[in-house]
This record gives sequence, C-alpha cells and structure tokens, in this order.
Amino acid sequence: MTRQTLTADGIRQSYLQYGAPDLPALLLPPGITSPAQTWAFVGERLGVRYRTIIPDLRGRGLSEGGAHLAYDLDSYAADIEALVATIGLLAPALMGHSMGARIAIRLARQGICEVVRAVLIDPPMSGPGRRLYPTDLSCFLDSLALAHQSTDPSVLKPFVPGWSEKHLRTRLEWLRRCDRHAVIASHAGFHTEDIHADLPHLTLPTRLVIAGRGGVVSEEDVAEIGALNARIELRTVIGAGHMSPWEDEQGFVEALEGFL
Repeated sequence: MTRQTLTADGIRQSYLQYGAPDLPALLLPPGITSPAQTWAFVGERLGVRYRTIIPDLRGRGLSEGGAHLAYDLDSYAADIEALVATIGLLAPALMGHSMGARIAIRLARQGICEVVRAVLIDPPMSGPGRRLYPTDLSCFLDSLALAHQSTDPSVLKPFVPGWSEKHLRTRLEWLRRCDRHAVIASHAGFHTEDIHADLPHLTLPTRLVIAGRGGVVSEEDVAEIGALNARIELRTVIGAGHMSPWEDEQGFVEALEGFL
C-alpha cells in the first residue's frame, strides 16, 4: 500500500494505492462517511489482481474539506476525473459503494474519462419525489460526535452491529476525518439529486451489487433499474447489510467474480 497526496481539480486530494502499476486499474470511490483507509482491507485483497486506487473524497480523510467546497455529485465526479488524469490512470474499472456508487453512476454517464466497466454497490435510490434514504442524518452526525468524544471503538457498535474490533477501531479513527459540512450536504444530496435520470445512459458493462438485508435498494428499485437499463446485471450479497464488505467479505468478493 502507498498513500499519495496531490492537487487535482483545484483541491488537495489523497488516495491509497494497492497492487502493481502494470495491473488492470480499478478505482473505488467510497461512501458518505468512509475515508479510504476504512477500505484498506478490500484494497489489500483486490490489489493482488488490480492496481486499486481508493480516493479520500473531498471532505474525508486527508483530502481537502471545509464549508468553502461543494459536495454534490458533479463536484465529486470532477474530482475523480481530475485525479484519473493527473495520475495517468488508464481505462479503469469503477466500483463505488453507497454514495460512491451514485458518484460512479454520474461519472459513467458523463463519459469524460474512459471507464471500462462499473460496479454499483448498494447505491442510495432516494431522490426528488422518492422515499427518504433509510438512515437519518442524525445517525451520521451522532456517530461523528462519538468519534470525536471517545477512544473506545465499542461506542460505534449500535451504528454498525456485528463489525469486528479491528474494523470498529479503524472506523472510529477515520470518522474524525469526515467533515461535518460534507456529511450534511451529501446527505441532503441523496434527496435532491436524481441518479435515475442517469441510469438509461450507462452504456458500459455494469453490475449492481445489493445487500440481501440492507434495505437501501428494494425489490421495487431493482425492478425500476432493470426497466431503465436492461443491460445492468444484478448480484446479491445475501447475508449482508448495507456495509456488505465489512459484514460478509467473502460474499462481497464472490459477487464481483466473473465481472471485473
């Protein structure tokens, strides 16, 4: 693993890299409160087969944050486009989780940087005129506050039950590096930004990976996605909730097989 920090899209961006430079490239934008380091265990596993890049999205980890930045899908996508160009990442596969999946959808639709295929892991399907995202903003803000107040990782167990001590400790440490402005604005974006309009325009091979007991992507959502774009494949991590890599790592990896 190496960590790099550079300026791209006019802001400081930091990212983790796994795997040799000559391997096929894989770009992994994380979710709303998941700095790159929380995905390190996945990066280590995927880095055996792919040059895996996991960015700290703006307002997370060691990337630039603050109230002076915008936290909408177009801004996140522009950051990733600039990062890909700056480091010379050639034709990566794209794999986004939760908010990162929404960013991946927007990025793939825009088509500004060449992406060969996309994996969308449990994207929030909320949007204008749709049902609310199932996790309330207060839940995110409460976990952020606890991360700043406590050094005991068990305080996060109510938010992510069943996680290992190792994953809880990593999450506690890196939640402190999630900008409150970024979280608030991004959660609002779950309800004001429309990814459904983007889905029919995805022409690259795409796989939707949903959590069997997550509640973020419903059966009705799956049917609508299929109606909007019949080319999108579906896989389910049956025993996992929304944070599937942490809850069923092997099931999560198996859901990627035969696609990447």
